[in-house]
Amino acid sequence: MDLPFFTLDVFTDRTFGGNPLGVFPDAADLPSALMQRIAREMNLSESVFLGPPEADGDARVRIFTPGVEVPFAGHPTVGTAIWLGSHLDDAPTDGTHTLVLEENVGPVPVDVRFEDGDPVFARFTTAVLPEHRPTPVADADLARMVGLDPSDLSPDLSPEMVSCGLPYHVIPIASLDAVVRAVLDTALWKRLVAPLWADHVYLICMETEDPDADVHVRMFAPAAGVPEDPATGSAAAALGGYLSKADGSDAGSLRWTVEQGLEIGRPSTIHVEADRSGGATTGVRVGGSAVFVSRGTMSVPE
Repeated sequence: MDLPFFTLDVFTDRTFGGNPLGVFPDAADLPSALMQRIAREMNLSESVFLGPPEADGDARVRIFTPGVEVPFAGHPTVGTAIWLGSHLDDAPTDGTHTLVLEENVGPVPVDVRFEDGDPVFARFTTAVLPEHRPTPVADADLARMVGLDPSDLSPDLSPEMVSCGLPYHVIPIASLDAVVRAVLDTALWKRLVAPLWADHVYLICMETEDPDADVHVRMFAPAAGVPEDPATGSAAAALGGYLSKADGSDAGSLRWTVEQGLEIGRPSTIHVEADRSGGATTGVRVGGSAVFVSRGTMSVPE
């Protein structure tokens, strides 16, 4: 059986930046075990398998890392929406078209912006609002797990577990220098964090390399087979919930530009928004660009 596939670089406007994504259209009939083997063969942070909608959406979307299927992920959502946008029969020349992706977390609406008939930007609204849980791990142990001293942790923000569909262990770091120096100790990770609700490690810092960015981040997901991710939209969604809670304002809309992937040579830019009303987060949106990189055919056993 020959399966066509496409790759895109997501959360970037240029090839070889951002986070690569594999897209397999017309993959509804594949068994789950085969999807997982294909994702492992692609060896990208995620690969997506598309099928016809099962409800009122535009496509059924299943997302696999090299190690596991995940209910929701950001760069596959953005990349898939831009791929689908490029195949619309009624795509606008300029303007926005909304797609609904049926992911395991639920329906995810995505606004795709077109310029000169091409999809150039996609922004999704999370299917679930942020969930916050305290971390049971001591600050000093979290710092040691990422090769840093307790003094390298932010004095203004506290570690917390947060999810908008996929949980992350958010660890705020005081300086850009410390984030760059960080190295995940997988032995400590296995003992301290792997058994917890949020086993993905997400370092955040309010000091950035790009003066136009607001937050510098790194993400490590050994449980998913991803040593370090170049750009993580689901983590950016959790970040929106985390920073919104830290802001604490009664009402308003908050925006951040997030830089990621610089340490591994895949610079990425992620745009995050959070709405607040009545002192709580009422919506989180994540957006970015994507570029088409390659297309091909994978031969797999039937």
